[in-house]
Amino acid sequence: PAPPALLPYVPRVPPAALPGKLTATTFALERPCCVFDRHANASDTVWLAVAFANASAAFRNPPSRADVPPYEQLPTAHSYMTLETAAATYACSASSPAVLRVGGDTLCGGQGGRDPCNGPLPSPGPYRVKFLVMGCHGPKAETRWSDPILLRRAGSPSTIDPAPVRHGSDVVVIASILASLGAVLAVAVLCATGAEAWGSLCHQDSGTGAFARRSYRTHHIPPALPQPLPPGCRCSPPGLGCFAPRPPGPCPAK
Repeated sequence: PAPPALLPYVPRVPPAALPGKLTATTFALERPCCVFDRHANASDTVWLAVAFANASAAFRNPPSRADVPPYEQLPTAHSYMTLETAAATYACSASSPAVLRVGGDTLCGGQGGRDPCNGPLPSPGPYRVKFLVMGCHGPKAETRWSDPILLRRAGSPSTIDPAPVRHGSDVVVIASILASLGAVLAVAVLCATGAEAWGSLCHQDSGTGAFARRSYRTHHIPPALPQPLPPGCRCSPPGLGCFAPRPPGPCPAK
């Protein structure tokens, strides 16, 4: 049979930030929309070939569906095929999710037979992937291999230090100096506030004392004594002064 057509499309992990884009057992791929329309019929299917990066060059396209390498042989064959999908799903007019998840089926690892399984990836890799169009008579078209995809590595519990992070002596000295400066500044602010309040109270007390010293007490002033009338003044009611000369002699009693 004729070799499959090589398409210029290169699968890749989405560049945008996505939750779970790369995990310890899975990774996301951009969905290849409008890539296979000219090379696939309605009865054709599209597969995803997954291989360890150092084994992708040795991968051989299966001549039929019965020869598709299963997921269970990945540890020994270093490659497998999964995500069998109708070619129409990737057509330009199809509405479908923007990403595919490789390794997302945790229940298919125990399946027997040749059913395509999308089970969790057993190691961080790295891996390479490509899409392959399969018809009734074998492969019809294929994309290029992706760049190596490295999964996240899970940290070993033995490498985790349970003790708190120890800071250097310089950090401790700087922290102590900053704490001392903060305490001094707080004391200075309190002293300034207290001095201002004390000065205000003293000012109020001094004003009250000055008013007390300026108050008048009239009980110590002796009563005015009657003054003798000058000679020649006529008798008049007290406090009205002298009216006119009077004849000599005492004023007549009332």
